[in-house]
Amino acid sequence: MTVTLRPVTAADHSHWLPLWQAYQRFYNTDIPAEVTAVTWARMLDTAEPINAALAWQDGVAVGMVHYIYHRSCWSIENSCYLQDLIVDTTVRGTGIGRQLIEFVYASAKRDGCIKVHWLTHETNSTAITLYERVAERPGYIQFRQSLQELPCRLEN
Repeated sequence: MTVTLRPVTAADHSHWLPLWQAYQRFYNTDIPAEVTAVTWARMLDTAEPINAALAWQDGVAVGMVHYIYHRSCWSIENSCYLQDLIVDTTVRGTGIGRQLIEFVYASAKRDGCIKVHWLTHETNSTAITLYERVAERPGYIQFRQSLQELPCRLEN
């Protein structure tokens, strides 16, 4: 089966959205429609650092990846954060996930980034098996705090 990977275009919204919704279901989250609309618009705006690509098989979008270029204090060059990746359940295990990662690698390298990095949930063992074959696992642990939950205290 031939798989084609390419950046999203405005005409791809109806193909991208079901994959985006499936990704949210996989991670048991519900991103508001307003955020989804802004995210989509950002992906189409060449001035934005957010990028997206779809994997196509026989005219059907079967995979999606989102990646974001950003500055780093550790290098002059930008880094690339691979934020979201999903492959349709009907074609998992066929190499499409690896192809999407390699697409991001090639795009980031072409655009002058020095590295690609990403996170996954510790229970996502299928993805971890792939990720350990295509990248190093540096051992860092993520910490985070939602700022919406913190009171705003400005001190002089």
